[in-house]
Amino acid sequence: MATAHPHRKVDKRSGEYLLKSGLAGGMAGCAAKTVVGPLDRVKILFQTSNPNFAKYAGSWSGVPIAMRDIYASNGVRGLFKGHSATLLRIFPYAGIKFLAYEQIRARLIPNKAHETPGRRFISGSLAGMVSVFFTYPLEVIRVRLAFETRQAQRSTLRSICRKIYGEHPTPAVHHPTNPVSAAATTVVETVVPRNGLANFYRGFTPTMLGMLPYAGASFLAHDTLSDVMRLPMLAPWTTIPNTQREETRTSDHKPAQLRYWAELGTGGFAGFISQTVSYPLEVVRRRMQVGGVVGDGHRLGVGETVKRIFMERGWRGFFVGLTIGYVKIIPMTATSFYVYERGKFYLGI
Repeated sequence: MATAHPHRKVDKRSGEYLLKSGLAGGMAGCAAKTVVGPLDRVKILFQTSNPNFAKYAGSWSGVPIAMRDIYASNGVRGLFKGHSATLLRIFPYAGIKFLAYEQIRARLIPNKAHETPGRRFISGSLAGMVSVFFTYPLEVIRVRLAFETRQAQRSTLRSICRKIYGEHPTPAVHHPTNPVSAAATTVVETVVPRNGLANFYRGFTPTMLGMLPYAGASFLAHDTLSDVMRLPMLAPWTTIPNTQREETRTSDHKPAQLRYWAELGTGGFAGFISQTVSYPLEVVRRRMQVGGVVGDGHRLGVGETVKRIFMERGWRGFFVGLTIGYVKIIPMTATSFYVYERGKFYLGI
């Protein structure tokens, strides 16, 4: 196996590198999401306490039963409802995430001497935050499409966007104890948008906070385990021969490609770690995103959402759907890193 440009050095700041790394990342994201599309649909229904599926949450048997019910009602299309919006979002999201990681990593880790777990973690966290900032509205649309389960409401991308845009939260009632608090409350409620485009950023704060441990842990775990897989004592079984490239004036250093099972294993491990450390914030985010279609339509803040979840189910409420999360995240993250690494290899970067 050989690269298309085995002796050519591509500047990481060049347009060619940006385009190819973004393309490889986008393809990786789409492949990963397609593999776990049905599981993703059920997971969202569990996390958001959809009344039609809440009875299935919390057990292994609930997952296949929920999938069976969806299939019986809407066929295969029901299992992939919202998937077109998923791909629409995931291509730019994954493309930007991997592209940003390569760029940020190149600046924080210019050579092997600067390679530390902390720098890897920060590179991944910042890359995840950049990608979320640019693609978050598409995530809200995807979640709302997946949340709609009643057959009478055959939601389209356009109808969901119109519905989200037109939702008006219930006015909050405040009882300030002094004139200063009253004035501050009035200013905040006047200046901060409470409907329209702002509705597409419901749950944005916990998403950004959750991205710090999620993306950081994901890239750190993947890169660290990849290093372990390439140790001299393991390399003969875990790496593909003749795929390593040394640093020269005309080419960058490129570690040997891992065999398919090793690459999939490192990606699955990365997903397991990242999911574990960030899952509670993910549950909070999902509940905030569907705030307009459950309850009284009142837009919940992070603190209020946390309080409601705890009152409903206690601390276990922050881990509802974690079982299916593990089942989903291992093949998804494994596929993502595998396709990305192979994509970069064949694109010659």
